[in-house]
Amino acid sequence: MLIKSKDLQGYKLNSLDGEIGSVQELYFDDRHWVVRYLVADTGGWLPGRQVLISPHALGALDRDRRHIAVGLTKQAIEGSPGLDSAKPVSRRFELDYHGYYGWPMYSAGPFLWGATPIPVHDSVGSGEPTKPAGGWDPHLRSSLAVIGYHVEATDGEIGSVADFIVDDQSWAIRYLVVDTGHWLPGKKVLVSPHWIDAIRWGDSQVSVNLLRDSVRSSPELTDAAMLTREYESKLYRHYDREGYWVYEAAPAGRAI
Repeated sequence: MLIKSKDLQGYKLNSLDGEIGSVQELYFDDRHWVVRYLVADTGGWLPGRQVLISPHALGALDRDRRHIAVGLTKQAIEGSPGLDSAKPVSRRFELDYHGYYGWPMYSAGPFLWGATPIPVHDSVGSGEPTKPAGGWDPHLRSSLAVIGYHVEATDGEIGSVADFIVDDQSWAIRYLVVDTGHWLPGKKVLVSPHWIDAIRWGDSQVSVNLLRDSVRSSPELTDAAMLTREYESKLYRHYDREGYWVYEAAPAGRAI
């Protein structure tokens, strides 16, 4: 199912032996637009470090109770490689992190999660992680940091990034929610990451290969229309594109 990243904020994270905190933000891979980690606000349980939880450890989302089951013990999480909250996620950290848990590296295969299109839910210490391809370098971004970026169509600005829509099975980011601001007051529209031409991180700008008029007449995102397959199909028909579900098991990076 699909869920807004802002709605995920505050979800309680329940380990095998108790609550470990709540979701603070997401770290996503800006090459393939997949959430690689949930950042936990531990409320002082592990001060001075960021606690990252991979989707490999996550169970189903309980939307009514707003919590996510985490298939790890507190002891395992506390003993995992530490990440200084003032530093970005590095290649070395990810290798140590996945090695500690025995999970496969997402960079070691053709799919969104390496050898599979969805994260493999497995027990800790299940084996040596698959090594990444040579030259791999993580491209991880904070969901909170990217919210507010300006979004440019091929012929002018259309608004700013207001949120992300995440698939809670593959943890792929399916859409950017664009607030059209003063251009189309009160209207929010969806843009697929596959329609992005470029991101200028230094300028906080996202460029999409869409025309303003096409965006203007696109299906509006409302609570009533929110995230149904009927709404998604209407959106893709409007832009004359094929839906991502056509490529559910396609290797990462395949053009849509």
